[in-house]
Amino acid sequence: MKVTVNTKKMQISQAFTEYAQNRLDAKLNKFFDDEADAKLMLMELKGKIKLELTVRYNQMIYRAEQLAVDKNDALDAAIDKIIRQIRKNKTRLEKRLKDNAFKQEFVDTVEETDITVIRYKQFELRPMTVEEAILQMNMLGHSFFMFKDAETGNTNVVYQRADDGYAVLQPKE
Repeated sequence: MKVTVNTKKMQISQAFTEYAQNRLDAKLNKFFDDEADAKLMLMELKGKIKLELTVRYNQMIYRAEQLAVDKNDALDAAIDKIIRQIRKNKTRLEKRLKDNAFKQEFVDTVEETDITVIRYKQFELRPMTVEEAILQMNMLGHSFFMFKDAETGNTNVVYQRADDGYAVLQPKE
């Protein structure tokens, strides 16, 4: 597994990078092979470490965020979150993970749930700017909002992040 470690507003040691590589290999190698790409982003927020772990493998993205006092604890908790995601969705993921990922016996702590669509909703997409879409989303009290970008004509989604910022999902051209 290829591991990349990035930071914002903080410095980390080479020892942590090696620790991260070893922990990811030890915990996640049974699910992913060498083609997996793991990215760690660490930043300091209000005296704590926020760690974002993103693993890309077979056109799937596995992601976990963790806030902790210690970066090692944050890494271990994020790895555990990804493992729980994989176990929760194991039958759906079996074809996308390593062939022997689920051959080892382990106790499922989470029962798999069926995906049930409760409602389909249709609405008219009208051209607007990102700022207008954010305003509309806030006015509706939603955490995301789909809109047609006035400049590009593409369908985009704006959403509120956990850090109270906003992000825009755009199709790749």
